[in-house]
Amino acid sequence: MFIGHFGLAFGAKATAPKVSLGSLFLAAQFIDLLWPTLLLLGIERVEINTRISQGPPLDFVHYPISHSLLMVLVWAALVGVVHYRFRHNLRGALVLAAAVISHWILDSIVHYPDLPLYPGSAQLAGLGIWSSPVASMAIELGIFAVGLYLYLRSTKSIDHTGKWALWALVGFLVLVHVANAFGPPPPGTAALVWVGQAQWLLVAWAYWVDRHRRPASGAGSGADLAWQTEGQ
Repeated sequence: MFIGHFGLAFGAKATAPKVSLGSLFLAAQFIDLLWPTLLLLGIERVEINTRISQGPPLDFVHYPISHSLLMVLVWAALVGVVHYRFRHNLRGALVLAAAVISHWILDSIVHYPDLPLYPGSAQLAGLGIWSSPVASMAIELGIFAVGLYLYLRSTKSIDHTGKWALWALVGFLVLVHVANAFGPPPPGTAALVWVGQAQWLLVAWAYWVDRHRRPASGAGSGADLAWQTEGQ
C-alpha cells in the first residue's frame, strides 16, 4: 500500500479543512516515515526476497514498534495530542489520529499476514490482497481517485502554484506507484531506507501545495480570513 495512503490524506482535507495537506500526509504515512529510521538503527528488520511473486519483494521480518496495532494506536494518540497542543483544533486532532490508524487498516487489507497486533504478538494480521495484483491496484487507485476528488472539491487554488504544484505532486505519486508495482526490487535494504526517508519530501511538497490553496467555499470572505489567521 502506497498511493492509497496519500489518497486517504487528500480526502481527509474535506473533513478537516483547517489542517494542512502536509500534516495529513504526515499522519497518513506516519508509521512508514518512522519505519526507515528504525531500520537504520537496527531496531526493526526487513529483507529483500525476490522469490515473492506478487506484491513487494519484501519480508517484513520484525516491525512491532512502527507497525503493530497497539503501537499504531499510541502513535495516533501522540500525533493527535501534539496537533491539539499547538493548534487547539479538536476536529483536526481527531482526523489526524484517525489518519495514522488508517495506515494500519489499509496495510492489513493488502499485506500478507505480517502485521503484529502488539509487540511480541504471535498473531499476525493481513488479508493478502497482494496475491491479486489487479485487486490491489484497483483498491489503491480507487482510494486515491476518490480522495483526490474530495480534495479538489473542497479546495481551490489561489495562484498558479496551487494548481500546477498539485498536479505535479499527483503525477509524481502515480509515477512512483507504478514504479513500485512494475519496477525491479530494491538493490538492498540501505536503498530502501533512504527511499523511505525521501518521503519527507512529499510531506514538504504537500505543505507547499496547500499554502497556495484555500477552501472552495467562502473564498475572500471572513471565513477565508479566519483560515489565514488561524494557520494550518
